[in-house]
Amino acid sequence: MNMLATPQTTDRLAPGTLRQVHHLAFNVKDMQASRQFYGSFLGLHELTGDEVPSTLKELVAEGKVANFVTPDGTVIDLFWEPALEPPHADPRQQFTRANHLAFGVAAEAFDEVVAVLKQSGVTIDHGPVTRPTGRGIYFYDPDGFLLEIRCDP
Repeated sequence: MNMLATPQTTDRLAPGTLRQVHHLAFNVKDMQASRQFYGSFLGLHELTGDEVPSTLKELVAEGKVANFVTPDGTVIDLFWEPALEPPHADPRQQFTRANHLAFGVAAEAFDEVVAVLKQSGVTIDHGPVTRPTGRGIYFYDPDGFLLEIRCDP
């Protein structure tokens, strides 16, 4: 099913039309735990003050949204949903259409990242694994969403 086709356009987007991931938005049950995890633990910069998009300022002020940005500019928005419950208590049981979010690190930093994850008490799903495409370790955020930290070979 092609929802983009119109009489004036072709049947697909031209290669290169999509430039980058602009932002990802996650529903979170415990905003404080998630802010601590994404900000303090993962070290992402939390947008505050004038950095917050004008469309989200009110929600941020009310504690219903928090925004983080990666060094490459990808924004991760957290939306507070206090009644959020996954269909299954075991986070290994998939409960969304998304599988995981992967963060890249330099190859020389990978072993240190693994050590920090293991020492922190974060629930590790599996890894580290080594593949022809690089090394990775998979773990869960406070709401049971699967994250990966990976490096190129």
